[in-house]
Amino acid sequence: MSPTVFEDRDALAAQRRRWREAGERVALVPTMGNLHEGHLGLIAFAKQRADRVLATIFVNPSQFGAGEDFERYPRTLPEDLAALARVDCDGVFVPAVNAIYPDGLPPRTRVTPGPLADDLCGAHRRGHFEGVATVVLRLFNLTQPDLAIFGEKDFQQLLIIRQMAADLALPLEILGAPIARDARGLALSSRNGYLSEQERMRAAALQQTLQRVVAKAQTSTQPPDWPAVCGQAEHALEALGFVVDYLTVRRQADLLRPSAEDRALVALVAAKLGTTRLIDNLCFQL
Repeated sequence: MSPTVFEDRDALAAQRRRWREAGERVALVPTMGNLHEGHLGLIAFAKQRADRVLATIFVNPSQFGAGEDFERYPRTLPEDLAALARVDCDGVFVPAVNAIYPDGLPPRTRVTPGPLADDLCGAHRRGHFEGVATVVLRLFNLTQPDLAIFGEKDFQQLLIIRQMAADLALPLEILGAPIARDARGLALSSRNGYLSEQERMRAAALQQTLQRVVAKAQTSTQPPDWPAVCGQAEHALEALGFVVDYLTVRRQADLLRPSAEDRALVALVAAKLGTTRLIDNLCFQL
C-alpha cells in the first residue's frame, strides 16, 4: 500500500493526532531521499518496534558546507515513494524548504551540539552537525514520534542526536539500526551512486581495512598502540588511491580516545575516493 504523502504541516499534525488517539506507537525514519536497501532496512527495523512508521524526505541545505554536493544530491521522489510502498511505510513527510525554515536560511534559531560535533567528521565539515541537529529537532517537533531510527553507519551523528535528545529532555527514544552492506562489504549510501564501478570495487577496502585493524588489536598480547596501528592502515588506504580524512579507534560510548582499560571500542574511517567522500565504522570488544 502506498504511504500517505504529507507536504503540509497541518495535515501531518492531524494524522499524528489520530494515531495518538488510537494509542498507536509511531516511529520516525528521517532521510534525505534517494532511498536504497539500507533505508528500507531502517523502515523494516522501525516496523518491528512501532505500530506506525513515518519517513521524512528532506535534503537539508543547512548541513551542506560550501563546495559540498547539495545541488547535485540525487532527488528521486517518485522512485522513493514506490520503494516505501513496497515496505508498507505508513506515511512520508516531504516538506518544502520554507516548511522547515519559514524564516529562511540560515535558520534564526539553531542547535549547537557539544564538543563531539567539532571532532572527526565535524573537523572536516564545519557546521555540518549543527545543521543536522537543527533539522532533526525541527522534524521531531513536527512529527512528534515515540521513537526515531538512525543508521549506525553515521555513528557520530547517532551519538550527537542521542546527546541532543538527552540534553533537551525530548520525549522519545533514539535507536540505532545495523549497517547495511553490499555483497563486497561496502556500507550502503546514497553517495555510492557517484562511484564508478571500478571505484565501487575499491571502496570495499574501507571495511576490510577496519577489520584488519580490529583483528590486529584483538590478537595482540600487548595493549594496542592505536596511533601506530591506525597510521599503518591509513597508509594502506592511501596506496589504494584514497585521500583519508581520518582513521581512528575511539570509545563506543562517547567517541573519546580510549584508555588502556576501555573495552567497547569502534574503529572509524572517512576518506575520499575520487570526488566521493565515504565513511564506515566497525564496533568491537577487546
